[in-house]
Amino acid sequence: MLWTVILALLVLLLLQTQLSVCLRELRSGASSSSSSSSSSSSYNATQLRLPGAIIIGVRKGGTRALLEMLNLHPDVEVAKAEVHYFNVEEHFLRGLAWYRAQMPLTLPGQLTVEKTPGYFASPQVPARVWDMNPAVRLLLIVRDPAERLVSDYTQVLHNRLTRHKPYQPLDELLIKEGHVDPGYKALQRSLYHQHLARWLEVFPREQIHVVDGDALIRDPFPELRKAERFLDLEPRISPENFYYNTTKGFYCLLSAGHDKCLDESKGRPHAPLARRAFRKLCRYFRGPNMLFFEMVGRSFSWC
Repeated sequence: MLWTVILALLVLLLLQTQLSVCLRELRSGASSSSSSSSSSSSYNATQLRLPGAIIIGVRKGGTRALLEMLNLHPDVEVAKAEVHYFNVEEHFLRGLAWYRAQMPLTLPGQLTVEKTPGYFASPQVPARVWDMNPAVRLLLIVRDPAERLVSDYTQVLHNRLTRHKPYQPLDELLIKEGHVDPGYKALQRSLYHQHLARWLEVFPREQIHVVDGDALIRDPFPELRKAERFLDLEPRISPENFYYNTTKGFYCLLSAGHDKCLDESKGRPHAPLARRAFRKLCRYFRGPNMLFFEMVGRSFSWC
């Protein structure tokens, strides 16, 4: 009789031990499942999203600098390369799914930004951007149109020389029979009022923020603060995010203890242009500049 009781107690203890082990395994499995579900949920929230803001131009106006500076903000993610979706027919025909695939991964609440300076002067682009998202915010960075033209020529010249191809001097391209040639393509890109007029036929003025590219180079922070306000971002970019690099001759970026400077093509010395030709260029732009100032409701210290 005593042995029977002892055996029964041993069996009971063994069953309790097994039950305890099973409960621990169940709890561990539930916790792991919960953690996995939470991790999966967080991962699934990270998506490729269409841009909520686009830097539309201008070419050689400081678009890359503006993009990199906006990317200092923790709520901004940027497309690393120019996409040319709206202005290159081959890309546009691939559809919005292809365009979205060129964007960075973002979390809910983050802003996706892309920049393609060719958008500004392309007639078909404003309506296409509107069809994608009528509420998209547009940033237009401009600089002295005469300086922009020389910078534009300098880039083309550099590219051609790199490929060992000849290229005419700027004076010959710009001045024909003693007068500025209105057909020169780089000059046409600097007629800001003509291109902006097309955008304003589609988008309201308050949806286009104009950035002073010359001011951005001299002192980036004030222009970045204005851009933050336009994009409804919390003010997270500070003067401590910038330092002047005396070797390069322009501001570089600081973030989380790491510095970043724009590539060597930025700040490249301009190709030569005779003073007389440059003065003619400045006189040519006076009328178009005044029209642009009226359209944007502000003036700039241009030649």
